[in-house]
Formats: sequence, structure tokens, C-alpha cells
Amino acid sequence: MEFLQNNLIYMIPVLGLISLLVMAIKSAWVNKQDAGDAKMQELAGYIADGAMAFLKAEWRVLSIFVVFTAALLAYSGSIHEVNGIVLHSSWIIAVAFVIGAVFSATAGYIGMKAATKANVRTTQAARTSLKQALKVSFTGGTVMGLGVAGLAILGLGGLFIVFLQIFNVVAANSTEMKTAIEVLTGFSLGAESIALFARVGGGIYTKAADVGADLVGKVEAGIPEDDVRNPATIADNVGDNVGDVAGMGADLFGSYVATILATMVLGQEIIVEKINGIAVDNLNGFSPVLLPMVICGLGIIFSIIGTWFVRIKGEDSNVQTALNLGNWGSIVITAIASYFIVMAMLPTHLHLRGIDFTSLDVYCAIIVGLVVGTLMSIITEYYTAMGKGPVNSIIQQSGTGHATNIIGGLSVGMKSTVAPILVLAGGIIFSYAFAGLYGVAIAAAGMMATTAMQLAIDAFGPIADNAGGIAEMSQLPPEVRERTDNLDAVGNTTAATGKGFAIASAALTSLALFAAFVGVAGISAIDIYKAPVLAGLFVGAMIPFIFSALCIAAVGKAAMDMVQEVRRQFREIPGIMEYKAKPEYEKCVAISTKASLREMMLPGAIALLVPIIVGFGFKGVFPSVSSAEILGGLLAGVTVSGVLMGIFQSNAGGAWDNAKKSFEKGVEINGEMHYKKSEPHKASVTGDTVGDPFKDTSGPSMNILIKLMSIVSLVIAPYIAVSSSAETSKTKTYTKKIEVIAQAVNPTKIISNTKTIQVVKDSVITKL
Repeated sequence: MEFLQNNLIYMIPVLGLISLLVMAIKSAWVNKQDAGDAKMQELAGYIADGAMAFLKAEWRVLSIFVVFTAALLAYSGSIHEVNGIVLHSSWIIAVAFVIGAVFSATAGYIGMKAATKANVRTTQAARTSLKQALKVSFTGGTVMGLGVAGLAILGLGGLFIVFLQIFNVVAANSTEMKTAIEVLTGFSLGAESIALFARVGGGIYTKAADVGADLVGKVEAGIPEDDVRNPATIADNVGDNVGDVAGMGADLFGSYVATILATMVLGQEIIVEKINGIAVDNLNGFSPVLLPMVICGLGIIFSIIGTWFVRIKGEDSNVQTALNLGNWGSIVITAIASYFIVMAMLPTHLHLRGIDFTSLDVYCAIIVGLVVGTLMSIITEYYTAMGKGPVNSIIQQSGTGHATNIIGGLSVGMKSTVAPILVLAGGIIFSYAFAGLYGVAIAAAGMMATTAMQLAIDAFGPIADNAGGIAEMSQLPPEVRERTDNLDAVGNTTAATGKGFAIASAALTSLALFAAFVGVAGISAIDIYKAPVLAGLFVGAMIPFIFSALCIAAVGKAAMDMVQEVRRQFREIPGIMEYKAKPEYEKCVAISTKASLREMMLPGAIALLVPIIVGFGFKGVFPSVSSAEILGGLLAGVTVSGVLMGIFQSNAGGAWDNAKKSFEKGVEINGEMHYKKSEPHKASVTGDTVGDPFKDTSGPSMNILIKLMSIVSLVIAPYIAVSSSAETSKTKTYTKKIEVIAQAVNPTKIISNTKTIQVVKDSVITKL
């Protein structure tokens, strides 16, 4: 324990501090760059003020939720026994929840602040060269990536150290350790709760403004995208920050934490061999618990190294290739370093839930996770990137009208689920084959190790998008907009790959959380042959559909209000179209803000309350089926359906968006060139408008929905757990029934001599 306390365990929060230090250095560099002329700075100020106003309004609403939920958690943590089952929790879980919520909100704020500083500076850099514009925008994204990863590692590592001391943990397999891990789940619950509201609220905000601006500005008025005359254009640019940056930051923060926590929960169950009373890992058996934090912490360092590879030489350089090089570089370094980390930390032989595996098997599972993450990025890029077959097919179908464009986009989105699901299925099978459920969890942790790099690439897109908007509104020379459009087009693809990455990690993490839930709830299997469990499976599969419907409907309602307001201003304020009058930007910002805060509550309530209703509402209702089993069926349905919905919507929206952007340089349809304002282009704008809530609201929210419901279930699992005494009683009852039936059939036979009766939970297996 001395080595653990004095050395390795303290390295984890230190890695988080290093990440935040590098983040501060890069943030200072961005702030020193030229912010352009007075007009550019004025427009950037509107965007920054609008984004900050939204965040403050959102925080006021969420603070009420945080206080209320923390009070409930504190009360539940004071309960130490339910139906004879000892609970390993504490009121301190409420403190962990509040810290997780605050850190998640802070992660979003860091990203938003960096983006609103970097956008106008990217515009100014684009006046000189594409190379400098990429450097500024990507560095702004790096600030967000390092901030999110650093806060996550600092929070998890720091709280874990504190909880080890508070609960006097001396052994990894002790009841005190169970308490420490259970309390730590509060941190993840707080992070994911805020992430859901931030992602859904931000998504509604940005797409309400975007759809409203497109329908009235580009389609009806025939003015360019991001034209300063469009009253909704500031709200649109604000939305890029609160949705695609602050929302994504909170989203990946929650994913990062949930992945590490799920692995820690399973790692706590692993029994490490002891020789003469000393664990062979020299860490008192803690190595499987610490491993995911160490890998993800060092992954930050590898991501920083990866950022050095993101460079281009000139105007004709491929920006996507530069970003891919940085991404793959960090992944390769992580893959190599993980071998030495695993071999140094883990003992040779490990055991979890009846499965034996080795440290080498664990390393192989990590490699599986990295491969899955890489393949998901490649597949998503193929389905959403400009110049690729799927996007080109949508362009060609735009030539025959709006309806065929929609049909083409839906088809691409649906087809795009096949390869990712096969990759995920293979990843689950291979990681499980190597190291059981711990292998699945550590594979997800390996995938998330380079989150800092993934987020840097992801946040780069909205920064470039804002830069293009500022260039258009400032009426800068065409070459400036061409450079920002180059970055923005790549940003659409990186945003889609980031969402695909998040969904893939959600699938693996949810399986690990599901396994942890099953263990804590005291059940060994989810039998869908039982009617209540099958019913739970169907209800769970339905939830992503109603969740998506609510998100999309919210965007539609807010967009209608936005359209009416933009039309009113064009009609009632003379001189807007002649640049003689300034639009009332603040009214459009207010519409998006109010709509997002109002509409985000119901989808959030579904994710938080459904597991609680099912878990406690069906407790004791069915004599042969526990509520924990029904809840398990629900989680299985949510996970499978949610992953498919997330991939479909994100890729369809991304493909529609880049199909529209392809017209800016001109596309060939049936031997004829078409550009902006042509009929095929108008059809592509319709497709992009339909795809906007798909790719930026409901689609990316799926991964948070999946994980949040799993985490809520894990938190309540001790309170709905099946007691061992109940299982024993149930076994005796079933055994007695079998004996009575057997004797009725042939009473002359002595059952004990002719048959062996094996009862496993609710299933009866007779061996003749």
C-alpha cells in the first residue's frame, strides 16, 4: 500500500494538472493572435456575449436540478440496509455528484470560451494563409480537448484518493472499496446529467437558429449563408459554440468519466493472486482499478504529442490528412506505450467472474479498442466526407428535386449503420474473448485514451465554421471565405467522426456498465424468455425513438418561431437588405435561448426517471422476476436501439451537410455544372435543413442517453438488488415443485438416485 499511496496513485491527478497547464499555455497563445479589425471584433463580441448569456441561463436552471438531486442522493446514501441487504454507500455521494456536475459544466465553459476567442482570430489568420488559419483553429480546439481530459482525470483521480482515505480502504476486494467505488459513481452521474442537458439544450439552440436562418435567408431571401443582414445569423453562430463546443465538451467529459468508472467497477472485482500475503502486482491488488486511469491520464500526454503532427505546408495541402496524421499518431503512441504500462502494473494471471486471463490478454483488449475507434473514424469519414461515394450519391439525387435528396440522405444514413455495427460487434467479441468483461471495459478505456486529441479535432470544426461566418458578415475578400470554407468542410467530417467515436465508446462503456449493474444487483443473467423482461426490452428499444422525436420536434417548434421573427424583421425594418439598418440580433438569440431551456427538460427527464420508475415500480410485482432483471432488459433495448439511431442520424446529417457544401465549388450532375442558388442546390439546402437536428441534436444525444440510463441504474442497483436469501428460498421452492411433478409422473422412482436437479436462478435444468 505504501507504493500505491506514495507514488502511482498521485501521478493520476498530476497528469490532469499537466493537461490543464498545457491548456493554459495554448489558450494564452490563441489570445495573443490578431483579432482583426473593429467590425470583426464587434461581430465576435456578439457571438461571445450570446454564448455566455445562454450558458448562464442554462446554469441557473440546472443548478436547481443539481441541488434537488444531490439532496436525494444524500438521503439515499444514509440508508445502509434494504430487505436485509447491506448497502455500500454514503451521503458523500451527493458531494461527488455536485463536483461531477460542476466539472462537466466547467469543461463546456472552457471549450466555449476558447472557441469564441479562436473564431475571429482564425478569420484574421485566413487573410494571410490556410496554414495559419489551421494552426489557430486547431490550437483553439486543443484548448478544449486538454481542458476536458484534464478536468476528468483530475476529478476522478483526486476524488478516488480522498475516498480511499475517508473510507479507510486497505484492500481492493474489501467492502470499504465497494463503498468508495459506489460513492465515486456520483461523480459520473453528475457529469453525464449535465452533459445530457448541455448537449440537448445546445443542440436545440443551434439548430433552431440554423434552420430558421437557412429557410428565410438562403431559400426565401436568396442571400448568402452567414450574411450580416440575416437577423438569425448571430444566433446561428452562437449555437455553434453552445451546441457543438460546450455541449460536445460536456458530452465527451461524461463519456470519458463513465468509461473509466465502468472499468474501475469491474477491476475492483478482480482477485489478484497473493504470495505470503502480498499481492503480486506490488499494488496491494489495486492495479486493475488504477489501470484505466493511468492509461487515460498518459493518453493526454500522447495526445499532446499527436498535436505536433497536425501541420500543412501550403494552400493546396489536405487539411483532413493533417488531422488524420495527428489522430493516428496519438493512437499509435498509445498502443505502444500501453504494452509497457499493462505489463508493469498487472500481474501475469487474473480472474473475474469465472474467467481467467493474463496481462497480455488485457493489452490485446486495449488494442482491440484502439482498432475499433480508428475503424469507426474511417467508416464515418467515408460516409460523410466531400468527394466520397455516399455524399456524391446525394448530390446526384439533388438533380431531380428535394424529395429525392431526402430519400438519398436517409438511405445513406441507414446504410452507414452496417459497417460500424459489425465493427462494434467484432470489438465486443474479441475484447471479451481476450479478458472477459474487463476486456470489454478496458477496450473502451483504450479507445477513450486519446479523447484530448479527438476533442481537439472535433472542436476545430465549429471554430472554422464561426470563422467563415465572421468573414462573410465582415465582407472580407473571397479568398478568406474560401480558406475558411476549406476548413469548415473538413470540420463537418471531423464533427461526424467525433460523434461516431463517441457512440462507439458509448456502446462498449454501456456494456461494461451493464455488467457492473448485473453484479451489484445480484443477478447473473437477463432472461428475455421471461415476459416482463422481454417487455422491458421492447420499451427500452422504443425510448431512443421518443427521445429523438422530442428533440427534433423541439427544433421544429423553435425554428418556426425563428422563421416568423426573421420574416418580421425583413418586413418591418426598412433598410436591412440595403445594409442601411442593423437587424435585431438579440431577439433571435432570445428565441433560441428560451426554446432550448424549455424543450430540454422532457428528454432529460426520460433518461433520468425511466430507470428509477422501472427499478422501484416493478419491485416485487412479479414473483418469479425481479425488477432488476426487467431494468436489465430495458437497458439492453436502449443500448442497441440507441447506438443504431445515433449512427444513422449523425451520418445522414453529416452527409446532407457536405452535399450542400459541395455546390459552393460546383458539382457535375448529368454532365452539367451546378453551383449555389441553382435548383439542385436548393434541394440540397432542404436536405441539410432536415439533417441539422439529426446530426447536431438528437443523433449525438444518443450516446449520453445510453450511458446516463446505465449509470442511473448502477446507482440504484443496491436498492433493488436480489438478496441471497430470496434466491435460496426461490431455489428451494422450484426444487420442491420439480420433485412433486416428477413423483406424480412416476412415484416409484427415487428422484435423487436417477436424476441430478440443477436450479440456476429462475431456470431449471434437468440432466437425465
